[in-house]
Amino acid sequence: MKPSRPLYEREPELAAAAEAVDALCGAQAVGGLLVFSGEAGLGKTALLAEIQAMAADRCTVWSARGGETVTSVPFHVVRQLLQPALDRFPPDETRALFGDWYEITAPALGLAEPSGPQPDPQGVRDGLDFVVGRLASRLSHRPLLLMVDDAHWADGESLAWLASFTARLGELPVLVVQAHRPQELAERDANYIADREAERGGSQGTVTRVALRALTPDATAVLVRAGLGDHADDPFCREVWAVTGGNPYEAVELVAKVQDRELPPVEESAGELRELGASARGSGLVARLERLGTNANRFAWAAAVLGTDISQELAATLAGMSSAEAADCTARLRDARIVSGFDPLEFVHPLIATAVYRSIPPATRTAMHGRAAWAITRAGLGAAAASRHLLEVHPDDDQELVAQLREAAGQHLAVGAPEAARRCLERALEEPPRPKDRAVLLYELGCATLLSSPPTTVQHLRAALDMPGLDDGLRVDATFRLAAALAHNNQLKDAALSLAAEAARTAPGPGLMRLQAAHFMWEGMQAAEDDGPARSRRLTRNADHLKGRDNSERALLTLRAFDAMLRGENAQLIVDLCERALVDGSPARGLGWTDSEWGFELPTMVGITYTFVDQLDRAESLFGEAVRAFEISGWSGAHLAFAHTLLGMVHRRRGRLAEAEGFLREGLRLADRVGSGLPVHWDAACLLIDTLLARGRTDEARRIADRYDFGSPYPSAMVLPDGPCVRGRLLLAEGRKKEAIAELEAAGAALEPRERFNGIWAPWAGDLARALAEDDPARAAHLAARNRVHAERFGTPTALGEALRCVALFAPPERSAQLLAEAVGHLEKSSSAYEHALARVDYGIAIGSHRELARAQKQAMACGAEGLAARAQQARASIRSSE
Repeated sequence: MKPSRPLYEREPELAAAAEAVDALCGAQAVGGLLVFSGEAGLGKTALLAEIQAMAADRCTVWSARGGETVTSVPFHVVRQLLQPALDRFPPDETRALFGDWYEITAPALGLAEPSGPQPDPQGVRDGLDFVVGRLASRLSHRPLLLMVDDAHWADGESLAWLASFTARLGELPVLVVQAHRPQELAERDANYIADREAERGGSQGTVTRVALRALTPDATAVLVRAGLGDHADDPFCREVWAVTGGNPYEAVELVAKVQDRELPPVEESAGELRELGASARGSGLVARLERLGTNANRFAWAAAVLGTDISQELAATLAGMSSAEAADCTARLRDARIVSGFDPLEFVHPLIATAVYRSIPPATRTAMHGRAAWAITRAGLGAAAASRHLLEVHPDDDQELVAQLREAAGQHLAVGAPEAARRCLERALEEPPRPKDRAVLLYELGCATLLSSPPTTVQHLRAALDMPGLDDGLRVDATFRLAAALAHNNQLKDAALSLAAEAARTAPGPGLMRLQAAHFMWEGMQAAEDDGPARSRRLTRNADHLKGRDNSERALLTLRAFDAMLRGENAQLIVDLCERALVDGSPARGLGWTDSEWGFELPTMVGITYTFVDQLDRAESLFGEAVRAFEISGWSGAHLAFAHTLLGMVHRRRGRLAEAEGFLREGLRLADRVGSGLPVHWDAACLLIDTLLARGRTDEARRIADRYDFGSPYPSAMVLPDGPCVRGRLLLAEGRKKEAIAELEAAGAALEPRERFNGIWAPWAGDLARALAEDDPARAAHLAARNRVHAERFGTPTALGEALRCVALFAPPERSAQLLAEAVGHLEKSSSAYEHALARVDYGIAIGSHRELARAQKQAMACGAEGLAARAQQARASIRSSE
């Protein structure tokens, strides 16, 4: 008789589980993460089964298990967790449960066919969060317990979701219980425990980690006597412990073999235990399997190749035997405690599955994987389902296999699994493909890794462009994507050079115009360039006469408008260029936020241009469209972070400082989930620092600057707005005037040779004039006067008002008051409420008007500029005391 499997010496583990379940089922419904780690055979699965039984009467329990042979199957563990629960709902109710996330997330769970743009993996994870949250709300009477066994073998996509989801458990009545082998998890570099997410501001509930230990000799003796009877003597029990090392699984198996042999459990039999114990693992297990016969051995091999949820019929097909033979083999393997269940079958323990799989001769194993892929494809389950087997087949110049892997890669990309797509395409390259197809395959591989690994994308796309096989259209697209990857990798100069080189060999037509537009874009986005004015002149010649008849013309008009804005050219001209670049006020088809041909940079540049020419309504409308488009498409990573940053920028320019801060902090939070040191981090941090300074919260601005390493060296791409200018403003606010002057002078030295004179985008001249006012008033006044000239050329109310406010610092009192009155008048016409409040405070102080200062104070408070409001209040108090 097979011995029972009670738990020994697991009281602390069960107590931790009971506490977590009680917290989940209590009045507060506190979620959390409970992690059990331990080597193979220490009883993790048995412990999870006990916890499931403990919670079954009070909780809704869903479980899943990783598998050694299915780590390459994307969302395998997530599907195990959620599919059985979702299958209970009618289709229309399931769709309603997903809400707006259906098209993004349902394909990853196998509930719908993919449609629309390729989803961002972060978007899929966010959709899964939403669905589980909705399910948890429905199950509030029986809170949700998710159990993941063998998490070290979970697929990467499921691990990534679990990492982000467990960081949010403080918000949800959900308990996650997970078990893994520590060494295997560490080798996969899978950051599942969610510490990093917590550091980034996650709100996880209680996190409890428990390491399982081997049984003591006393506990092993109890286990032995439970199986063999109380007459098992101490030396025999001690030898069982010595042979098994206190491993519960091995001890139970050894006791079972003692029963099978009818070996007396006394000291005289102890010498036979070591040989018996060896048959439970490794080569001993393989020898035991071989003794069951050739058919049983071959069937076990087939089962090991299939891995989990083993279909007896499919295993029979792989083993090349009839259904009757398969049934006989299953019975023998079940009696030998190698497999359990009926259909599907499972190995009794993962250690057995591993030993059997590794015992298969390599050639046989490869052939079985090939037959499994063929059977899955023949059953109509698709290339993606077959791909885990195709990955294990030895390269053999099989072009059908190359085609299947390419098809599987496309299916993986469509559900938000680019890493799975990458594995398929890399394996296809090893087959190898026909020489004429190799370049196209490298191009596909480069596209698959664009979001996840720009350096890898650069490598593959350069290789594709260096060999024959790409037609003219693909060469243009590959170069465009190569430039984008180089830019995302902080190599803007290389991006521009790549585009220029390809443009030189491209015939006139739409492709050439696309390359030229991208070349202008990445050249202009560089923080430094050799001859910016010459590039601007070329761009002017190429774009000013265009009407916006097609997307190539609209792209050039966009770039021209953006460049003109940076240069501080006439604002009305700039607005006209933007209008020609749009269709009825929106990006044209093919130039939208999620269109892949041109990228999201072009509509972004239109919106930024509108922002800095006082067309804030248009900018806000565009960036609102961006947020909606990215959310609908599931682009919840850097794209959505940037969209929130852009909306924060608009609110900053409007003087809605509290709203701006909220959007910018959300932008940083979203960016932090993706990585660190990204371009969006620089932009969001820069704008948040500027916003906090406007609110009078210098210490908070410094903390943001320190947290995100905001300062020299700056990235090769320009920062939004000009990074050195904002850092100079921060240093001024901190009273570090000498450092501020150096930073602002460096900013001016970089911008003036490029003829970038927009004092709202890059306010170095005005801030430097204020910094120099006391020590070098003549130079300061000269800077202010030049800044006014540039503002008058630009012509926006904000630029004029800010320039006049600066000039007033260096004018006699009566003239200063007049200039400030003019500044107030200009800013009243703008949407820049904060700058308007600044000018009103300065004007109220200049004329000593209690009434004007009261009005300015009220406006500053409405903006959320507490520091400016306090300054106005102090000035009012000073006027009262003098009266």
